[in-house]
Amino acid sequence: MLLRRCGTDALLVEVDSLTEVAAVRAALQGLPGIEELVPAARTVLVKGALTEVRKVLEDVDLTEVPAAHPREVTIPVTYDGPDLDLVARTAGITPDEVVKLHTQASYEVAFCGFAPGFGYLTGLPEVLRQPRLDSPRTKVPRGSVGIAGEFTAAYPRATPGGWRLIGRTEITLFDPGAETPALLQPGDLVRFVVA
Repeated sequence: MLLRRCGTDALLVEVDSLTEVAAVRAALQGLPGIEELVPAARTVLVKGALTEVRKVLEDVDLTEVPAAHPREVTIPVTYDGPDLDLVARTAGITPDEVVKLHTQASYEVAFCGFAPGFGYLTGLPEVLRQPRLDSPRTKVPRGSVGIAGEFTAAYPRATPGGWRLIGRTEITLFDPGAETPALLQPGDLVRFVVA
């Protein structure tokens, strides 16, 4: 683990894996004085309580994420995405099997980024793990559900993107007027169901 100072009141914690990010996030979650905790693929940005943060991180076990009672979110999906057949062919299975595998898995929001409300979800079955498209789309419709590498996600708004799209959801993933604008938060458990 590497700690880097960011300005006067923040610290960037650099680690080697998503498991280590989750361990750092879990160890620091709820620590008094922390104003913001922002996990990413291999880092956690912490704002506030730097002395306490350093003390906690001295003893954190990066190999184990403490059991938590995360919030569960269900996302209904219509599986009719433009890349559903491509994903099935690449995986050597049928489109129905893609849907079955995608809905049977349980996912965790590892981190958020790219666009407000965009949650990177881990837990994608190995057979569905595929590369991004060779040529990204200039506009992916809001609510599109896609896969790329080890992640699955739903696009909270229309943006460019290179993920393979397998379906779409009508659920609101980001509402700037809400008390908590992003529906998905790091640590949440997510299930996709057929709409």
